[in-house]
Amino acid sequence: MSTQYDIVIFGATSFVGQILCQYMVAQYPEGEIVWAAAGRSQSKLNSVVKSLKQNIPTIIADSDDEMLLRYMAEQSKVIISTVGPYALYGSSLVKVCAESGTDYVDLTGEPQWIRKMINLHEATAKASGARIVHCCGFDSIPLDLGNFYLQQQAQKVYCAPCTTVKMAVYQMKGAGSGGTFASGINMFKEASTDAELTKGLKDPYFLCSKEHGFSAVQRDVQTAVYDEDFDAWVAPFVMAVINTKIVHRSNELNGKAFGENFKYDEVIRIGKGFGSHITASAIGLGMRIFPLAITLPPSGYLIEKILTKPGEGPSVKQQNSGFFDLRFIGKTDAGQRLTVKVTGDKDPGYGSTAKMLVQAGLCLAQDISKAEKAGGFWTTATVMGEPLIKRLTERAGLTFTLLD
Repeated sequence: MSTQYDIVIFGATSFVGQILCQYMVAQYPEGEIVWAAAGRSQSKLNSVVKSLKQNIPTIIADSDDEMLLRYMAEQSKVIISTVGPYALYGSSLVKVCAESGTDYVDLTGEPQWIRKMINLHEATAKASGARIVHCCGFDSIPLDLGNFYLQQQAQKVYCAPCTTVKMAVYQMKGAGSGGTFASGINMFKEASTDAELTKGLKDPYFLCSKEHGFSAVQRDVQTAVYDEDFDAWVAPFVMAVINTKIVHRSNELNGKAFGENFKYDEVIRIGKGFGSHITASAIGLGMRIFPLAITLPPSGYLIEKILTKPGEGPSVKQQNSGFFDLRFIGKTDAGQRLTVKVTGDKDPGYGSTAKMLVQAGLCLAQDISKAEKAGGFWTTATVMGEPLIKRLTERAGLTFTLLD
């Protein structure tokens, strides 16, 4: 397929989209990467391009107009989409990319939508050669690649996979993403009227194929638990609902390289002592109440008024002062243990996420040929792996470190 651009940023006028564009200009001199900014408003695109002080081409496209989306997709190797919630605004673009053979990455954390897209378009993407890669932000790149890196080290040290992996958030600072909140609210509203979806959201293998064959019972932390491996009280981690499903899909796509009975879970490490126990319990209670509260009046209305809205976000200073520190503890079947640390130098929801998304798109465009990885619905660990880790450590402020 002959294309004009390496990447097109769709949703370039959104809050996150503008951060992506600013990052591109800061990282790459004009002409080094051939890219364009896309959105539905020419005047807003002109304003963004003017602020960048580079001659960036623009493309008009709307999430509801397949003809315009197809025109955009056919001009680029990769489409980077920031237009969410994706369950509401993202389906037509995935369809068009799957049909046109154009690679695609996004920021979604919506498992119900990903499952729908796989069901509808996986065969088409395989036939056209389009590589569709969801979850290319904080959910779920550091988690998916963190486990991937841990497994690499386990093979080097023990010549065996870690068949049990626990991830704990040690430290994290940053504002919640308005787009993430909107996506989560939409997901819970869908689940409130769909018993099958509610069941699916609790299934760690929800994004695996129907023939996955996995049966290992996964730990599902719902309240305060004292974890001996992390030597602290731990609480549920809100993003585990998507991350765990992505990691298990990676295991299946990798030929069950982490084991037939691979176990993976995610928590937040709170600390020791009675106060930490209370904090962890409160987090667990809040996470159990929230899905119900958001779907019922008047609590749902009040919560939506309080939360950050799509298109809103933290200041540049707040983005730059944010960070995250994740720890992975893996054990082989023989009981051998490894610990890996993954960090980011910006707030996870915006600063780090924008850099990760751009590098994922560029990795597909420049590093991974279609002969090397064919079309289909992939995860970052299975289609990009080491080349993306290299990009993230060199250009996106992430670190991947073996601690023991």
